[in-house]
Amino acid sequence: MITILMRAATAAALALLPMALSPAPAHAHASTTMSLSEAVASLPLAAESRDGYLRTSFKHWNAGKNLTDGCNARMEVLLAEAVDAPEVLPGCKLSGGRWWSYYDAKWVTSAGALDVDHMVPLAEAWDSGASQWTAARREAYANDLDADTSLVAVTAGSNRSKADKDPAEWLPNPEVTCRYASEWTGDKKRWGLTVDTDELAALTQLAEACPAATVEYEPAP
Repeated sequence: MITILMRAATAAALALLPMALSPAPAHAHASTTMSLSEAVASLPLAAESRDGYLRTSFKHWNAGKNLTDGCNARMEVLLAEAVDAPEVLPGCKLSGGRWWSYYDAKWVTSAGALDVDHMVPLAEAWDSGASQWTAARREAYANDLDADTSLVAVTAGSNRSKADKDPAEWLPNPEVTCRYASEWTGDKKRWGLTVDTDELAALTQLAEACPAATVEYEPAP
């Protein structure tokens, strides 16, 4: 009887052994932090092409992360970035609240006065590699709620001034250019997007002017 129990115990231990010896799975998309200069230098250089671009190639806004709150991805950004939370009315209409538009250093007290900007605009993303993506990946990009800096609530005026320009063509107010360069670079790193020659030169100059700036990003799944 003792022998049978010992054999059973040994068999049970052996059955568990592979699990015990197997290493814990690594996080598939670990966050990376580096200096802005290092991040800029690591961006792949390539010519841009807007051939075939349509804004509708990036499905947005989708239902967002919370599928039961009645708010789409755009509205979820507004809720997440509100300095003073608005009241959420039926149909995800927002009443009250207060936001800080960091592009132009303005307070905004009406959700209707805000745009939700794609840090790297959809057209720029297309030019930089998204033209080769699947429709599902472009949708994920256009509604990226998993990175705090991918989508940003700003005044409609500042967003339209930026339009689809890269940092060689447009920058926000001078007090936040280091932040903006870091977030732009982080978004390009997150999605594996390229830069062209003028963009790289502008980002390199910004990195030199912002020696303490860092870039933190997590590769998109």
